[in-house]
Parts: sequence; C-alpha cells; structure tokens
Amino acid sequence: MSRRPSTLEVWRAAIRPATLWAGAVPVFVGTGLAVANERGAWGPASAALLGALLIQIGTNLVNDWADFRRGADGPDRLGPARAAAQGWLTPAQVAMGAAVALSGAALVGAYLVAVGGWPILALGVASLACAVGYTAGPLPLAYVGLGDAFVLLFFGVAAVVGTYFVQTGGVSGSSLVAAVAVGALATAILVVNNLRDRVSDARVGKRTLAVRFGARFTRAEYVALVAGAYVVVATAALTGAGVGWWLPWLSLPLAARTTRAVLQTDGAALNPLLAATARLELVFGLLLTAGVLL
Repeated sequence: MSRRPSTLEVWRAAIRPATLWAGAVPVFVGTGLAVANERGAWGPASAALLGALLIQIGTNLVNDWADFRRGADGPDRLGPARAAAQGWLTPAQVAMGAAVALSGAALVGAYLVAVGGWPILALGVASLACAVGYTAGPLPLAYVGLGDAFVLLFFGVAAVVGTYFVQTGGVSGSSLVAAVAVGALATAILVVNNLRDRVSDARVGKRTLAVRFGARFTRAEYVALVAGAYVVVATAALTGAGVGWWLPWLSLPLAARTTRAVLQTDGAALNPLLAATARLELVFGLLLTAGVLL
C-alpha cells in the first residue's frame, strides 16, 4: 500500500504549484511595461501578483472539487492525483480551501480597486466569477469548450493589461500586444491538459475543444498558440516597439523542443509536457519583461 501524503504534501498537490506561473508571468510582464514607462508602482504590482496567485489557487481547488463531483476524476484519470478523488481531502475541505483563496483574492482586490477604480472592480468581479464558473455552476466554461478562451482572456489580456492599468492608470498598445503573446502560451498549457484528458473528458460530457475536434486539431492548436506568441512579439519589434521585443526569441529552442514532444506524445506521457509548457511561458515571459525594459 502506498504511503498517504502528509497534510502539507496533500495541499501542495491540490494547489498545483506548477500551474501558478500562468498567474505570475502576466504580472511580471505588465509590471515591466509600467516600469519601462516610468510608472511602476511596487505596492499595486505586489498586490496584483498576490491576487493573481490566489485566483489561480482558487480556480485549481474549485476544479478539483467540481470535477470530482461530476465524475471527471475517475479511475481512468491520466493526470496527477487529485486530492478529492484520492480521498486525501473531503470535497468540503477542498471547497473550503477554494473559498479561503478566493476570499483572500477579494481582499487584495479591494486594495487594487481603491488604487485603480471601477475598471479594476469590474475585472476583479469577472475574474472571481470565472474562477468558480470555469468548472462549477450550471454551465461550466470548461465543459462547453470555452476554457481556452477563458485562459486567453483572463491569464493573458486581463492579467497583463490589468497589472499595467493599476500602476499607470491607462492602457497601452504594447500592453495589449504583450497580453496576447502571454495569453497564447498560458492557453497552450491548458491545451496539453485537454489533449491528455480527451477520452476521460468525453466519458463525463466535458466537451473541451479536444473532445469536440480530436487530437489532430488539438495539436495544431498548440502549434498555433506557441508560434503565435513568437509572431506577435516579432511583429511588435518590427513595427517600432523596440529591439528588446526580440529577446523572447532566445527561448525558441525550448519552444521547438517542447512542441515537437507534444506532437509525438499522448496519454499520461503528456504530464511532463504540461510542466514543460509552463516553463516555456515562464522563460518567454521573463525574457519579454527584460526586453521591454531595455
């Protein structure tokens, strides 16, 4: 019989730390753009980072709870063990953890609203609603094929632009361009997850794009998202944003290696490629942050 993980190990697994870069990277990039415009503000930047991480943790825990209740985390699950499905935590404990994380995000958000005003309030309310509605509620986004759009919008456009706005009081073209590139790579992480889980998701009626259109489409989507991120920053560099926007291209060998592996891999063997895609977003995002500061 395998050893039951400790309480700390259980909660660490439940919050899925490898996914947290998807929340942190947009804040790094948005802050880099604000600093480059001599409008950086470390209080709002730090609060944006904390809020983004808490929303990501809350989303992960709601996902654990909701997928367990819907039977999506059955014995045929190919991904890492989930706390509720393994019996390490009760569904009530997972739900309470999600409530604590999202309540913390709301408290941080109150400070950001005081700084940024009603646009940040609207963004915060939408983010919290979608964190719950991603896999819970009467029409979960992930179950109707809208998960990809959710990630692109909230872990790309909203996160980068929101971070920039709360420090500068405005929106710039460069923040929108950077947001699309970052959001594309965040979405690519989800695409690997959905590619791996397409058979078990279909069994429980989780109609992701991978379920709707199959493996070939999903791999093509991954290629398009990764390639799109590099095309976006190259276009910005070529149209006057600055030579620093080429810096993310230093990560191209990592992108090529990871993409090649996704194209050739299936099933549980995709698990390491989830983490690899998250690392790609981190490296790309750090290089872009450095590039906009040049």
